[in-house]
Amino acid sequence: MSRQIKLIWDFRGEASAKTAEHHEIHLKEYIAIEKFPINITGFEIKNELHAIAFMVVTDENMISVRDTLKPHRGEIYAE
Repeated sequence: MSRQIKLIWDFRGEASAKTAEHHEIHLKEYIAIEKFPINITGFEIKNELHAIAFMVVTDENMISVRDTLKPHRGEIYAE
C-alpha cells in the first residue's frame, strides 16, 4: 500500500474558519471529478485567526494534485 499524504491549505484572519469550511467543499468536488481512490477531507480550526482545510492523497496522485491545487504544505497522513 502506498503512503498517504495530507495536503494542507492555511487560512488566516477573522474569516479563516468559514473560508476553510468552504474550501473543503471544493476539495470534495475535485475528488469526485478526478475519481480519486481516497475520499478524506476536512477542516480544522486551530485558533480564532487560523484554520486549515485538507485532503488526503496517495503518493501516486500527490504531484498532480500539488501542481494543480497548490497546497501550502503537506505531511504524511496517519489516521
